[in-house]
Amino acid sequence: MSFQGRNSRAGATKIKRTLGVQAALEWAFRVEKAQLELPPPKDVTDEGFGFGLEYVLLQRAELGCKIDGGKHKIRMAIQVAELARAGITPDWMPGVTPRCVPLEIKNNQHGGRATTIVVGTERVKTRGKWRTVELLACPVTWRPHPEQIASARRGYDDWWQALDWVREGLIAGGMLREVEVTTAMPKAQPWQTR
Repeated sequence: MSFQGRNSRAGATKIKRTLGVQAALEWAFRVEKAQLELPPPKDVTDEGFGFGLEYVLLQRAELGCKIDGGKHKIRMAIQVAELARAGITPDWMPGVTPRCVPLEIKNNQHGGRATTIVVGTERVKTRGKWRTVELLACPVTWRPHPEQIASARRGYDDWWQALDWVREGLIAGGMLREVEVTTAMPKAQPWQTR
């Protein structure tokens, strides 16, 4: 723990709590009831709001780059805030493996059984007589589908990258009065543990 700042009472020293970025965001959104300040939609025009094009171009030239404030970053900011407010980590589907299961199951008084479809016919000779029999197959699928698992893990990875970006900004900016953000992070790609 580090001691920084002064309390309003004379001689009292305020202690900053040290938290990892996930815990710091949960503290901010759950305890302190922080709110996101999102930029207004692009189609909203308000007299006296914003800067002129010349000012924006001068600022970009000074920075040497264009600021990317795309929709994906706003969506990720909302997701990070909502997860922090709920005190949860994105579901990356731990321990889930795809299973081959029947596409459909019919139930009757004897229980459930997989439905079948006719995929062809075959002529067979039984008891000296030629008969046509249907060839049946059971349609199957993967549950959960491997793409669902991959998508959940990409979502976790995006969240982790956003947390890393926020962590770097909070450490560099030192803008929290009651909390010192540490370098601690949730596990990156926890599904890859050996």
